[in-house]
Amino acid sequence: MHLALATCTNVPHWESDDKPFHQELASRGIQVTRPPWDDPDVDWAEFDACLIRTTWDYMDKQDDYVAWARHAAGKTQFFNPPQVIAWNTDKRYLRDLENAGVPIAPSLWFEQGDKVDLAALLAEQPWERGFLKPVIGATARETLRFATDPEGIAQAQAHLDRVLATEAMILQPYLARVETQGEISAIFFDGKISHTVRKVPVPGDYRVQDDFGADDFPIQFTEAQQQLAHRVVAGAHTVLGIPQDKPLLYARVDLLEDDDGELVVTELELVEPSLFFRHAPEAARRLTDALCRRMGWEQS
Repeated sequence: MHLALATCTNVPHWESDDKPFHQELASRGIQVTRPPWDDPDVDWAEFDACLIRTTWDYMDKQDDYVAWARHAAGKTQFFNPPQVIAWNTDKRYLRDLENAGVPIAPSLWFEQGDKVDLAALLAEQPWERGFLKPVIGATARETLRFATDPEGIAQAQAHLDRVLATEAMILQPYLARVETQGEISAIFFDGKISHTVRKVPVPGDYRVQDDFGADDFPIQFTEAQQQLAHRVVAGAHTVLGIPQDKPLLYARVDLLEDDDGELVVTELELVEPSLFFRHAPEAARRLTDALCRRMGWEQS
């Protein structure tokens, strides 16, 4: 049993959340190799399976990344499947989820090269602050929180003009409750919620990643929160044409409260999410069990 945990060449030195998963795999006698996804010398056919983990540098080369996923999936069992990778690495998937009945923040979508008059658009919106983010991105790359006064709009217009020259963008209202309530996440393995966490940024910030000093800790989801998280995953299955009884190996649903206290989906992470093993002692076992079931590997 030889498993590839696909990574990248520049994983931060402090990244350690996957260690319990690595230890659980080793305890089952599963040989683990962590090859960079874009290393041309890797023969993916050498592995019984490939599980994407810390491939955190694909944002500037998404086409290559999707092509790699399709190539590797032709050589070995691959999780999650390449059709999921192609869909979920482009935030336009949020539009698909919205069309499937999933609540997202109000969003205006701009394609690369569009000429946008932010002042005119924002005059039609009751937003005190706005938020810009790229269609392909992670770890808050090229995001901007701004006030909808003349100074803030001018700053946002310059940011938008610069980024739109090379990539597509999304405009949303800034959901200020992220600063106090943080973002909550449900981690799924094999279609079931394994554990749930809350991520809270440092005071005054909106970035909930630990790259920026954010704190995270385990929480209990309410029944309503659980139901919404399941709706999000079910919506992805519907959009992708994947039978509901054939769950994805892993998923993470990220939710924020809007200004009215209603939860909206900020991200559905199906590619390389942090899975917060550190906050759930049984999580590593659950994912390993799910993988072993898929592969028919003897479990101990």
